[in-house]
Amino acid sequence: MTDIILFMSDIMFYVNSVFLGVGLAMDAFSVSMANGLKEPKMKAGRMSFIAGIYAFFQFAMPMIGWLCVHTVAQYFEAFNKFIPWIALILLLFIGGKMLIEGIRGESEDDSSDNKLSFGVLLVQGIATSIDALSVGFTISDYGWLMALIATLIIAAVTFIICIAGLIIGKKVGDKLNNKAAILGGIILIGIGIEIWVKGFFFG
Repeated sequence: MTDIILFMSDIMFYVNSVFLGVGLAMDAFSVSMANGLKEPKMKAGRMSFIAGIYAFFQFAMPMIGWLCVHTVAQYFEAFNKFIPWIALILLLFIGGKMLIEGIRGESEDDSSDNKLSFGVLLVQGIATSIDALSVGFTISDYGWLMALIATLIIAAVTFIICIAGLIIGKKVGDKLNNKAAILGGIILIGIGIEIWVKGFFFG
């Protein structure tokens, strides 16, 4: 009987980690679609690179949160209220820039300038995962090994979901041409507002 209970507990741990990963990856999925819209000619290697960046941050943020809970919890709680504002500012900046480029018609499918820089991808990764810091509270009861496994599962789920978002964005972006940058910018701005509203009013 005890073995059965332990087995079910292990199964629920993995299931919960997968669902947690799905929930956390939704913002990254939307940003991936926006990036696919902006770069409809994106190759498979670059898609994996971009999804890998988001997956890394979705792994790192909950793990950092877990470490903060176990070390400097009081300071982490104070910082937690700034998370929605940080995400809002970062995504408004990136989305606004993309929106302006689309309106001006600066984005061309065959232009190398159309590619998102590594710095922009890092900012997107941080902006879409910073709210996952609070997941450190959710997994704070886990030992370090279980926390590591949970965050690795979250990263794997994020990677798969972001690849799907990039593929969808590419397919739509091929048809929209320059208007894709406008739609991508609107998506990023909308995500920033959504994160802010969710964190400020319901956090």
